[in-house]
Amino acid sequence: MLNKYARAFFTRVLTPFATFLIRRGVSPDTVTLLGTAGVVAGALVFYPMGEFFWGTVVITLFVFSDLVDGNMARQLGRSSRWGAFLDSTLDRVADGAIFGGFALWYAGGGDDIALCAVSIFCLASGQVVSYTKARGESIGLPVAVNGLVERAERLVISLVAAGLAGLHKFGVPGIQYLLPVALWIVAVGSLVTLIQRVVTVRRESAEAEADAAEPGAVESGAAESPAAESATPESATPESATPESAAVEEKQKSQEQGSEAAK
Repeated sequence: MLNKYARAFFTRVLTPFATFLIRRGVSPDTVTLLGTAGVVAGALVFYPMGEFFWGTVVITLFVFSDLVDGNMARQLGRSSRWGAFLDSTLDRVADGAIFGGFALWYAGGGDDIALCAVSIFCLASGQVVSYTKARGESIGLPVAVNGLVERAERLVISLVAAGLAGLHKFGVPGIQYLLPVALWIVAVGSLVTLIQRVVTVRRESAEAEADAAEPGAVESGAAESPAAESATPESATPESATPESAAVEEKQKSQEQGSEAAK
């Protein structure tokens, strides 16, 4: 849902920065690679140590590269399939690093096996949610559903909660519980989104198959009707109505009358 509203806003905000990078000769692919590297480093270096505030600061500095590289490509008129593929692939890497960092913390210093499992579920479900849409579109279906919790929502909820939870080390009491709550929200929301997309693909697939079957039924019906029409005149004309059959019957009657006269 945030993709629909927030992306347009941040695109306008980041356009001057994208223009600046273009003037310096930086390519969109370079921005994509550096942004992903920064997110992965921030997540896997700071989060496993419980440094959620500083880890979130580092990640936030790089996470907007996802908008900057696309903005640069549009300004340069160089949008391509390769760029879209690279961007989407590295998004999955960055998401995996963030939730992997949470899982490492709860498996180690956080000492909470349940939240470790929830973090892993968030990681896996996020990948599958993205896959269902990509796979549905690859077989020609629109997958026309936004979903309750998509990538933007997953990142905003988890990163905001992690950053605020990190303030616990600065003496803010009780705020560390925001992250566990956020992880549960993301996990449940991702599951709901996954179900939404699976149901949508099932419905669109059934509709597409029904639409494809209708022209075939009409064509087969049209092919059968001429055969039925051509068969009707033949079946409606009895053999006795032909001139040859009438002559044969007349001859038989005359022979029978002659035999009766002879008797």
